[in-house]
Amino acid sequence: QVQLVESGGGLVQPGGSLRLSCVASGNDFSMYAMGWYRQAPVRQRELVAAITSDGTTNYGEFVMGRFTISRDNAKNMVYLQMNNLRPEDTAVYYCNANLFPFNYWGQGTQVTISS
Repeated sequence: QVQLVESGGGLVQPGGSLRLSCVASGNDFSMYAMGWYRQAPVRQRELVAAITSDGTTNYGEFVMGRFTISRDNAKNMVYLQMNNLRPEDTAVYYCNANLFPFNYWGQGTQVTISS
């Protein structure tokens, strides 16, 4: 069993930055693929960024170089650095841990981009 707790969300102005953090409990964190997803009202949950156990990263097309995902296996942490934020980035951001057949979600952290 893995528990995920996100932090770092908030309200920022367009063009601003946020750094989301996710701490994972449990063992074998380094074996999990970790990801950040987001869900805006009346929209489906979508992939923002993912990082595999060997550090390979993948991003949603809308990211366009603005976000960076990273992980610290020694601390059981995964991060999402978000720069040049736009109003359309407003959503609840969820941390995900995946190691087949196990898949875990955090409770989410709200990110709001508004002037």
